Amino acid sequence: DFSEHERLDAGGLVPTGLTVEVNHQTCRMRGTDHLPVRCAALSGKLGEAVRCNIYEWRPSPCREFSEGSDACQKARQRHGLVAR
Repeated sequence: DFSEHERLDAGGLVPTGLTVEVNHQTCRMRGTDHLPVRCAALSGKLGEAVRCNIYEWRPSPCREFSEGSDACQKARQRHGLVAR
């Protein structure tokens, strides 16, 4: 979840149409609150090649999640992918 102020309609950079409101202060990317979790901005196939379609405008939680970090490795394990 991230601040509603990161959405484009509130002066931020994240495309508003790709977000859903959690409450009056926070929102999240569409698809991240469903099972299976799949962010609306993600394209490609997990385990092969994926990319963020809004990389330059991604929200703060995505900016804090770096490739190869402990959080990244845990996410890869949850999806049955080999750690890097």
